[in-house]
Amino acid sequence: MSDAIHNEVLALLDEVLSLDGRALGFSADTPLLGELPELDSMAVIAVIHEIEARFGIEVPDDEVDGNSFATVGTVVEFVTRLSARQRG
Repeated sequence: MSDAIHNEVLALLDEVLSLDGRALGFSADTPLLGELPELDSMAVIAVIHEIEARFGIEVPDDEVDGNSFATVGTVVEFVTRLSARQRG
């Protein structure tokens, strides 16, 4: 897992969800969807839009499911996989 992508995902989550720095201390195992009240269905859409903007990738609708947002690590894997596929 790329530290750069991990750190950017933490910063992105912190900004989009207005966590005031809390996300910066999250680990790859930190649960998100269903555990973090700030990450509701509308916030997931905002996070996806920010992922597209920051990483310069397109997130196809059929690639998005709850598992992609289960933990910080699954978000990082999601971004890494899409980035590799679209740049590959």
